[in-house]
Amino acid sequence: MLMPAEHFAARFSHRMRAFADDEDGVWAVHDTACERHAKGENIYLLSIGDPDLPTLPSTIEATIDSLRDGRTHYAPGRGELRLRRVIADIEARASGRACDPDEIIIFPGATNAIYTTLACITDPGDAVVVAEPMYVGYDGIFKALGIAKSVVPLDAQAGFRLDPEAVKAAVTSDTRAVLLNTPGNPAGNMIDAETLSSLASWCRDNGLWLVCDEVYSMITFERRHVSLRRAAAALDNVVVIDSLSKSHAMTGWRLGWTVSSLDMAERLLDFTSATVFGCCQFVQDAAAFALTNDEAYIADVRDEYRKRRDYLCGRIDAVEGLSCVTPEAGMFVMMDVSGSGRDGAMFARELLDRHDISVLPGAGFGPGCGQFVRVSLCQPVEVLAPALDRMERYMNECRRAKKR
Repeated sequence: MLMPAEHFAARFSHRMRAFADDEDGVWAVHDTACERHAKGENIYLLSIGDPDLPTLPSTIEATIDSLRDGRTHYAPGRGELRLRRVIADIEARASGRACDPDEIIIFPGATNAIYTTLACITDPGDAVVVAEPMYVGYDGIFKALGIAKSVVPLDAQAGFRLDPEAVKAAVTSDTRAVLLNTPGNPAGNMIDAETLSSLASWCRDNGLWLVCDEVYSMITFERRHVSLRRAAAALDNVVVIDSLSKSHAMTGWRLGWTVSSLDMAERLLDFTSATVFGCCQFVQDAAAFALTNDEAYIADVRDEYRKRRDYLCGRIDAVEGLSCVTPEAGMFVMMDVSGSGRDGAMFARELLDRHDISVLPGAGFGPGCGQFVRVSLCQPVEVLAPALDRMERYMNECRRAKKR
């Protein structure tokens, strides 16, 4: 007879153990800042990409109408046809080629869409080629799926440009896919049409999937985003991922999508049907409304982020010991802090401890980013201004410490 144990000896999967290895503690500064902010302290939160801009009020009203109409039930696994038709029309106009609504699958956010896509094309032990600096959320997906990453450093001196030959050189016998991010998080870099086209053809010729995260496609400044669907000659090995979290200030609504071949869409549908079982009807109704009533709103969003970018980059370049590459898109600036005599992790910790400003250490975006911190544009100039004043005082302290 088995005797009851005094304590339950919990055993967790190898998959979960991978998440315990957070050597860089990328969110530690941000988490501390949020705790202090919740207690009423005046903290300048420049560490996360959660827009301060409001969701379009008419979108909220449309959502309320949807709820009142009883749109609170299970939705089709692919997503509501109305929303998929809206997205298909947007994709067709952006790419210049037809898009079937059945090529689109709706997900609860782009991160889940990326996870599902990689789950459908990789097995544990496989590898994915990814550029660095990379979106901090990719690592968690790689760990959850048990896949390795082959890192291609972006050239910071050339505006974080992607070298397609370096991508090709990073491919091994274990590689199953190349994961691109344009416009990029955190660097705001954009991949040109020629590079996208050549990589799409090369990946197809070599039996590789090409997955492109285009979440910041609507937040561009001096030039327009070029989608992989427009640049690629063939689309049977291509998956494009997008969402309205950032562009429409709807991060908490959790809605993203994939655009792929019909064959791939069926596999994605099988996987998401087993794991998510559909997205909220009323959220999908809200998304369809937002995407068809957003022209003036998106123009205002671009203008606001451009204004913040220009202000922040101007202030950074005026501070001795700090520098940055002006991003072409997105809502972040990668700031080089090597002139402070500290790496990004120490810079972020001291900046919060001494001056109540929260930024994200660059090491979370890849080991080659240790001298950077990421600064968010999700605060207005009226908030950025005093934060930069404090940052400048901190840099003066760093210079005085060097002279001792």
